[in-house]
Amino acid sequence: MNRRDALQQLGAIALLACPAGFALGQAQGGFQALKPEVSPMSPDAEGKIEVLEFFHYGCSHCRHFEPLVEQWAGRLPRDVAFAQVPVVWREELNGLAHLYYTLQVKKRADLHKAAFAAVQDQRLRFDTPGAVRNWAQANGLDVLDFMGVYDSIGVVTQVKRAQQTGLRYKIDSVPTMAVGGRFLTSATLAGSHEAALKVADSLIERVRVRKE
Repeated sequence: MNRRDALQQLGAIALLACPAGFALGQAQGGFQALKPEVSPMSPDAEGKIEVLEFFHYGCSHCRHFEPLVEQWAGRLPRDVAFAQVPVVWREELNGLAHLYYTLQVKKRADLHKAAFAAVQDQRLRFDTPGAVRNWAQANGLDVLDFMGVYDSIGVVTQVKRAQQTGLRYKIDSVPTMAVGGRFLTSATLAGSHEAALKVADSLIERVRVRKE
């Protein structure tokens, strides 16, 4: 799903300006090179090969990709730091990003798939705190505790970092994977979700060889 399609779902279409001095290399072998390279999103990734998956809860392709990338991530070696990054292309997507990071803080990754279903099947919007509270209650969560995390400085900081990272990587479609701050791959570039993961494996090895 590209940025325009995602924003149409929310009843608004807008294009974001990209940082000056950033360019994508020509696609080759199912990936694109980044120029200049991007520094790690998280301090925890320092010294490791950071792999990011940019996604959006309203994207059906991301939903189909989720079980594949979940299995793939579970097999990654210790020198690879994997993280998912919700795209925040517009204010309306802030709520979904807050929801994702709140689930991470609460260690409720089991509700990640439920969030996809809520947006895509139930057509729920998470652009107001009330909508989030209703969903949390429907899923048996402690609403006060959940919303406390949702509105916390820590989650706000992570959402801002996600937005900044998406801009630095010039992400305009999802799901897209970034490897080592140097490469992007996706089903569009590689031909399929499965192929994108194989390309990601080869890019991880390429980055690892360079580090050595």
